[in-house]
Amino acid sequence: MFLIMWFYRILFIPLLLVIGPIYLWRSRGRTGAKSSYGQRMGSMPDLPPKSPGIKRVWIQAVSVGEFLAAQPIIDALLDDSGVEVVLTTTTITSQKIAEERYGDRVLLLGYFPVDFWPWVTKAWDRLDPDLMLLTEGEWWPEHLTQAKRRGVPVVCMNARMSDRSFRRMSGVRALLSPVLGGLTRLLASSEADANRFRALGFRSDQVTVTGNIKVDLVINQVTAAEVAELKASLGFAEEDLVLLAASTWPGEEVALLKVWQHVREIAGDPVRLLLVPRHAERRGDVEAAVAASGVRYALRSRDPVDGPLDVCIADTTGELQKLTQVADIVFVGRSLPPHRDGQTPVEAAGLGRALIFGPVMANFRAIASGLVASGAARQVRDEAELTKVVGELVGDSVERERLGKCGRDWHQANRGALELTLHEVRDVLGQS
Repeated sequence: MFLIMWFYRILFIPLLLVIGPIYLWRSRGRTGAKSSYGQRMGSMPDLPPKSPGIKRVWIQAVSVGEFLAAQPIIDALLDDSGVEVVLTTTTITSQKIAEERYGDRVLLLGYFPVDFWPWVTKAWDRLDPDLMLLTEGEWWPEHLTQAKRRGVPVVCMNARMSDRSFRRMSGVRALLSPVLGGLTRLLASSEADANRFRALGFRSDQVTVTGNIKVDLVINQVTAAEVAELKASLGFAEEDLVLLAASTWPGEEVALLKVWQHVREIAGDPVRLLLVPRHAERRGDVEAAVAASGVRYALRSRDPVDGPLDVCIADTTGELQKLTQVADIVFVGRSLPPHRDGQTPVEAAGLGRALIFGPVMANFRAIASGLVASGAARQVRDEAELTKVVGELVGDSVERERLGKCGRDWHQANRGALELTLHEVRDVLGQS
């Protein structure tokens, strides 16, 4: 492990020299980017000394999805008088949302330091946690090495292993010793994920199946009046059917435009398209594709809506759950070939929407399989089949309602990961 870590540290220097300028270039002009540089290099603010009997928990949530999933865990720990929380995120967007919700409740809200030895050492010296909680796949060797050297337990919540990650890690198993030794407990999202972790060399006592805490997310229902108001703000009439393309990736917006245009030509009812790209900074590319189609559209972050629209591009952040509630049919992005990983279908299922996604859904394989098996979702092979299924659902309100009811039933039946996860976290915290 010693030699592997020094190899990693030496290799990281040229990688940093290449990746650093690219990051600086891409983040230029982004609000809050400059203020994050110091913390990303380990210069965390000085914290007050620890109080006797108080455990300091460092929670790292990469981006918006991981932060929202971790919220119930954060809330539960903040309600514990024997715990103080340091919360870090990686993206600027998730930092903004975390500031709104926890800025005055956590001991520190900051950016996660880049995994470079001097920066990580400086950050750990200043933060001095008693427990570190990671989400999903944040296995940074330097951070894990620091934790092991200091005797700090590390728990990875909602741990998942995609097909691609498993193939990559299987090929470098000999280099995984810093990760294998640094993670105290892996709380796997499914038994299939747990089996993959064991196959990579994690001990059985390191791996516990707790389920996916994203299934336990809090769903804030809006009223019928709020739905009508929200529809109007998007340029849609109350009686319009809405096809939502949720968390789309490159190429999917063009495909959904084609699907929607074909269905609109044959549908008797007005059908509108709501595009929500996974990354708001892609708004320019998405807008160009929509504008080229010649339809009436608006960019939600920019354009006032003063009349009926065909398409709305919701290039905003943190609104997806609310926007899902204006939809009749939801397509889950990052799932139409060549994309294979998938975005989470949990919110749409829990909200009782007719749900469609592509053929693989590698990042949510167990959830997607469960939804299909329970009759809560339709899985399509390609754009042609997506067009067919959307056309069927537009013309069949009974089938839309059936899918929605099955989704709500599935969501209710699969809750419980949060309680199991909290049990494991508190168990490790009590031992630290």
